[in-house]
Amino acid sequence: MAAAKFLSLVVLSIIQYPQMVGDELDEATRERMEQRAEYLRQEMTRLLQELEERSQEQRSQEQRGQEQSGFAWGALIITALQQWQFWAIAAVLVLVLLFGLCWWLRKRSPEPDSSSDEESSSSDREQVEEEEVEDDSDDADDLGRFFEEHIQWPVQDLATECQLVKELVADLIRVCQVLLLNSFFPVLQPAIGVGSAFEGWSPREEDIIYRLLVPLQPPRGHAFHLELGTAKEMLARNFCIRVELQCTCTREQPAGEMLCFLHHPEEELRRNQDPSLLRTLCTGSYLDVQKTARWFHQLVKAAWVVLPESAKCRLMLLPSSRSCKFWVTKGNNKSLCIEMMFGVQQGDSDIFLSSQSTEAIFTPSTIWTESCAVAEVKFFRHMARQAPHDSFHLKCLQVCARILVGTGFSTYTLKTVVMHLLTTIPLSGWRGRDFLLRLQDIMRYLRCCLEEKRLDHFFFGNERVPEEISLPPDFRTVELLNLFQRLAQHPATHAKALCEFVELRDRLTRLLIYGR
Repeated sequence: MAAAKFLSLVVLSIIQYPQMVGDELDEATRERMEQRAEYLRQEMTRLLQELEERSQEQRSQEQRGQEQSGFAWGALIITALQQWQFWAIAAVLVLVLLFGLCWWLRKRSPEPDSSSDEESSSSDREQVEEEEVEDDSDDADDLGRFFEEHIQWPVQDLATECQLVKELVADLIRVCQVLLLNSFFPVLQPAIGVGSAFEGWSPREEDIIYRLLVPLQPPRGHAFHLELGTAKEMLARNFCIRVELQCTCTREQPAGEMLCFLHHPEEELRRNQDPSLLRTLCTGSYLDVQKTARWFHQLVKAAWVVLPESAKCRLMLLPSSRSCKFWVTKGNNKSLCIEMMFGVQQGDSDIFLSSQSTEAIFTPSTIWTESCAVAEVKFFRHMARQAPHDSFHLKCLQVCARILVGTGFSTYTLKTVVMHLLTTIPLSGWRGRDFLLRLQDIMRYLRCCLEEKRLDHFFFGNERVPEEISLPPDFRTVELLNLFQRLAQHPATHAKALCEFVELRDRLTRLLIYGR
């Protein structure tokens, strides 16, 4: 019990009391660290005193029992063994504390040259310094390896599974495109992998959903016009997609291939041509998400029986009103959960209007949510190319996402925090040796945002967004989107979020101590 309490104290001292990021410590920071070390020594002394007092009480009780029992010598032997165990645990804890403090100070402060021999050569001094740097690096790498092996990570090979899913969905889309030839349904484009799995992380193996966005383009004789909605949602803006018929009379095309929806008689259109998109998947003049989802469900059913995979895999469609979600089970009973959403691209940017669900209790079927999912995937790929090979930034995100279950915080909130930190802290500082420091920074950033009731959306008005990510022009000038706007409007929600943050911090401590 004492060992667990003390280890918790050490971990909490790292998580709850963040230090400034840097290569050297200034005097004020060094003084704070020394004060913190003194505080930990005092706490250690207090815990030892409590254990000593309990041991003395136990000895007194055993001595009283000695007068009444014939087993006094046995009680004394047990007490001696307990005292030996107590001092052994205390010695181990003291060694752990001293090792941790020495490693921390040596890592964060430059080592003075302890050599007093003025006649030593410069090459000898350089060799000593190199050995010291290597020792520091080894200690830090050992720390990174400890957490790599200590925490139970999902064992699924995301890269391999993502590639299999992409190939399967690509085959599905190709068959669907053949089935839709010469129709006036939306034109399907190649699917784009989005979400945590395609970003390279997942909180838990059993929660992995492979999400893909299928871009839609208007069919012949139709055009899409994006209209910004008036109601604001918490995580994104809402749009409607207005479908407009276009004249095709003057376009060069083989005779009889297509009748103009605007200028041919309605009776002739009904008799000789499939109905327009306005009459199939729209409500009024606007593309309907739920009608599109039902249509796509039927399309996937028809396309699946044509695929070679249907002979060795089983498809089970799941109910979903705004996407197409299904399980694919292989012969070895290995199952993959796949969700295909639909989107309309905003110009040539990486921002789409998506069919994904919103946080609202009720979302009209003609509402399409502005989604940055494609931009987020490109962001993490960009960071993976720039970061060192042993970067731990995805592991940090994975650890934080695992402790969110049952709280009011979403994984999107944590992902936004990590994206902000990845563009402010140098990527060289995300190695395994800095694992605890970066977890500490994530928790500190989240705490500050909660206290200020403000967490800015990463892609709105942010000059740190990598240039390779294409954003609509208004993203640079639009009003910043506060993901914590609800906290600013409802004091009770804000108070609850602060309490849940304390629970998050405790969960993180338990995860670091016990590994799960």
